[in-house]
Amino acid sequence: MSVLTSAAVTAPERMSPRHKLILTLLLGAQFMLAIDFSILNVALPVVGRGLGFGLDQLQWIATAFALPAAGFTLLFGRVADLAGRRRMLLAGMALLAAGSLVGGLAASPAMLLTGRVLQGLATAIATPAALSLLTTSFPEGPLRTRALGLSGALMSAGFTVGAVLGGVLTDLLSWRWAFLINVPVAVLILAVTPSLVAESRARDGARLDVPGAVTVTGGLLALVYGITTAGRHGWGDPVALAALAAAVVLLVAFVLVERRSPAPLAPLNVLTRRSVSWGNAGGFVAFATETSLVFLMTLYLQQVLGFSPLATGLALGVLGAGTFAGGVAAPRIMGRFGGRATLVGGLVLQAAATAALLGLGADRSALPLLLAATAIGGFGNLVAIVAFMGTATSGLPDGEQGLATGLATMTQQVAITLGIPVMSAVATAHASVLGGVHAATLVNALIAVAGGALAGLFLRRS
Repeated sequence: MSVLTSAAVTAPERMSPRHKLILTLLLGAQFMLAIDFSILNVALPVVGRGLGFGLDQLQWIATAFALPAAGFTLLFGRVADLAGRRRMLLAGMALLAAGSLVGGLAASPAMLLTGRVLQGLATAIATPAALSLLTTSFPEGPLRTRALGLSGALMSAGFTVGAVLGGVLTDLLSWRWAFLINVPVAVLILAVTPSLVAESRARDGARLDVPGAVTVTGGLLALVYGITTAGRHGWGDPVALAALAAAVVLLVAFVLVERRSPAPLAPLNVLTRRSVSWGNAGGFVAFATETSLVFLMTLYLQQVLGFSPLATGLALGVLGAGTFAGGVAAPRIMGRFGGRATLVGGLVLQAAATAALLGLGADRSALPLLLAATAIGGFGNLVAIVAFMGTATSGLPDGEQGLATGLATMTQQVAITLGIPVMSAVATAHASVLGGVHAATLVNALIAVAGGALAGLFLRRS
């Protein structure tokens, strides 16, 4: 029996008071970072009017955050392994406070976009560090599964809560509070973390793989930029095609660099593990489909039913409740049925609930259907996400946890970033908003089914 297996068998099943404090701190940091991705989505028209953004420039408020958040996550996950995970968490929180202050006090579009870029970089730095500290603070086994379940619940629910909170703050106070609310929370985390969380880093003495870092970061940035540009201007846009071509070249170069590097940023033996590769594939589908579904339902509620940002946020709060319930229940489900069955079952349930939304019509009579289907779909989505987190980070030594969690976090960020423009492109290809929402919802459900089928086919029983 391996050391990891023995540790999992002998791991305690109850959390100590200190474990609970560490869990609360790290989950609070992750939840806040997840909220930041979507908190401005329902407020974009208000922000545009307040600062003078043109209609065609509003997407840059989301893209300015998404590009660094997705592009730099894998790099900073490995940097956290080498430089210290607690140190990187603190650096990310400090940068988040600064970026949120800049955005909240913005007097021009350039100043607001600067704040969003800093928030995105902070997310890329702090999220994999917090997740690595979570996995290294809890031994593999029931405690880690429970911690990852709560982490997955809050990370996914944070996207929905961000939409709710953004609508509430915009209607009752000002969109600026969507930025400023981060500052006191980040300061609190900065004050408490050093005395509560021990430093953690890899002990193998490896150096940072600079060529690998440059190629993978450039490739991810080009990929995200290319797909978001294609979502806005069409897949024949020359800028989008050039960015996607550059992404392919850089990511192929990354694989070639990693094969020859004595200290690779992402060792190929880790990337080719079925648990890592197919676990992340399932997670990518789960995040891309559910977060883009939030976008589609926001479009439906506001442009078809005429809901305000506040009413839209409150309606989507039911989805958030479903995701939280799924995250709480998922560790028990995973413990009984295993990672593969849990991932597949969650995606299939999510797909079925998404398909039910094809019954939405042009009036408010189908609102109960929307509330029930999004709650059930959110439950299935979080069950799948917890299985993805557990599968993609299990069976690896502590020295590779930064890489594993960096990959998982990168999967989340890239999926959230790419899902919305793809679904937006499908929806806007139709003459009517309702017809576009129906078409994109069908595609969304089919992708979830395909993801579940592939995970069931290629993941081993666990």
